[in-house]
Amino acid sequence: MSIDIQRPSDADIQAREQDILGHPPRIEPLPREQIEQQALDSWTELRSHYAGKQLEPGPRENIPAIFFTMLRRPELWKAVSGMTHALSVGAEMTVRDREIVILRTGWLTQAPFEWGEHVKKGKDAGLSELEIEQIIEGSTAAGWSEHDAALCRAVEELHANAMITDATWAVLAKQLNQNQLIELPFLIGQFTLVGYFQNALRLPLGVNNDGLRSR
Repeated sequence: MSIDIQRPSDADIQAREQDILGHPPRIEPLPREQIEQQALDSWTELRSHYAGKQLEPGPRENIPAIFFTMLRRPELWKAVSGMTHALSVGAEMTVRDREIVILRTGWLTQAPFEWGEHVKKGKDAGLSELEIEQIIEGSTAAGWSEHDAALCRAVEELHANAMITDATWAVLAKQLNQNQLIELPFLIGQFTLVGYFQNALRLPLGVNNDGLRSR
């Protein structure tokens, strides 16, 4: 099966961001003063999970704005956050591999919020600006190792056909163990879901997030 996913032009990206970010959020956030303590507790719990220890509450003004929308459905938000936590802190895949997969997923779903946030996380994991550009181009970009190209291709294949080919799987199995291979489609599916709700709800970008223009 041939996977042909074209790179969006600058005009396409501008139109995409206008469609998502050029309008008010579709769901009005809850008033900060109404749920600030609930949001602070939820944010502290999530940060503590990632730190692996109980943290003290941070400054209230640092609570990400997304919490004031998603806490309209607190149990759903907790479940989504729990899966993200399981696929990060509890993961066996390396951070670098995960970020390649998440970024390719964010680019294919054209999710400004997800892409911008994970460009920062990807750089923290050691990805260079050149590699970020290669992720945009995809599995056929010059310069990838066989393994990194297969990570991108797995995302592309699931995105296009809801299946990973035997050829791609065989390459991934050279470096990933069985637990990591199980994680991979969960990771792609989870961040496809995240891109879906961020886009559909037209959630605004956070501080220092340049959306699809992030590099």
